[in-house]
Amino acid sequence: MFVLDASVVASWCFPDESHSNAEAAFRRIADGAAAAPALLWFEVRNVLLMGERRGRLSEAQTSRFLKYLGELPIEVDREPEETQVLSLARTYRLSVYDAVYLELAQRKALPLATLDRALIDAARSEQVPLVGEGA
Repeated sequence: MFVLDASVVASWCFPDESHSNAEAAFRRIADGAAAAPALLWFEVRNVLLMGERRGRLSEAQTSRFLKYLGELPIEVDREPEETQVLSLARTYRLSVYDAVYLELAQRKALPLATLDRALIDAARSEQVPLVGEGA
């Protein structure tokens, strides 16, 4: 199991945004499960809608991708530890949105799958393993 963030899911949707770490996460979820904060639902839909507005996706492609995503074994976490989320956001100058993924990875002692540079740097500082980098 690992924590999955929206940057990785977006990479799965847009072939021109492929990345080896996202591919590693894709292989891992095929053999197990992932965890994600409830925020993932909103972030992914926003990314897809922006893709539609920019002409990168049709409504039908968005619908197909969401159906596919809904079939993946992703456990939704709805109870972040607020104090830790805010502490991580302050310490590493992360958005609360990014800090919630890091907090979940720490709390559950799971590796993190992300393509976000600031989040990667914060995870390394917190000694949270990263999917695609040996985890």
